[in-house]
Amino acid sequence: METTSGAVAQAPAAEGGQQVPSARRTVDGYLQAPFPWYGLDEAFTGPRWLMQVGMSADGAVEHGSIGHGDEPSVKNEVGASGGEPKEKFAVVVTVAANPSRRSADGTGLLEATSVSSAAWLAGVGLLSFTWPGQMDHSLRDDWLDQQTETAWVLADDLDGSDWSTLSLPVDGVPTPFHYRESEFGWVLAGSTQEGVHVGAYGRGMSAYGLGFAVVKDISAYA
Repeated sequence: METTSGAVAQAPAAEGGQQVPSARRTVDGYLQAPFPWYGLDEAFTGPRWLMQVGMSADGAVEHGSIGHGDEPSVKNEVGASGGEPKEKFAVVVTVAANPSRRSADGTGLLEATSVSSAAWLAGVGLLSFTWPGQMDHSLRDDWLDQQTETAWVLADDLDGSDWSTLSLPVDGVPTPFHYRESEFGWVLAGSTQEGVHVGAYGRGMSAYGLGFAVVKDISAYA
C-alpha cells in the first residue's frame, strides 16, 4: 500500500493509540497544514471537535482528524449486550495527497499517500475507540495489534470483496468512496478535488446520509 512513512509512524499515537479526547492537540497543528481540512458539511448541526494531527519526521503536517457528534470513550465496549452503541459519532480524517518524494535529509524516498492511506488511518482510528466487551483487558494489546494488521490488509485491497462503493457529496459534488462495515462501526475513504484524501469512521451514525466539505475556519473548532 502506498502511504507516507511519516503518517504510518504517527498513526498509532495520532489515531490508534491510547490517546483520550482530553489529550487532543490544540488548533496550532491544524493551522500549520499546507492543505485544506475536511469535515462534515453544514447539514450536520451537532458538536464538532479537534482530535490529533500526524506529522512526518521533518515536522510537516500530513494528516489529522476532526470529530463530530458524541466524543467516544477509548474503552467503549461494543457488542457486549448486542444493543445500540452508547455514543454516536463520525470522525473525518484528512490526508495530504503527497507524491513520492525525497526525505528531508535526502537519504531516501518517502512513499506517496493514496486513498489506501486514508482507509488505513480511518480503520485504525475506529479501533482506537473499540473494546469488545467479552474480552479480558489483558488481551487488549494483542487484539489491537491483530486488528491493526487486518485494517492494513483491507486498506491495501480497496477493490476487494470487503469493500463496497458509496457515493457521497464532497463540496456538493457526488464523489465515490470505498466503504465497509464491521461489528465495531464503519469506515470509508475517497479523494477530493482539492488534492487531499478523505477517510472517515463512525458508529451510531449512518454513513449513507453524510456529506463532506472544506472547513472554512479551523480555528473556530478550538
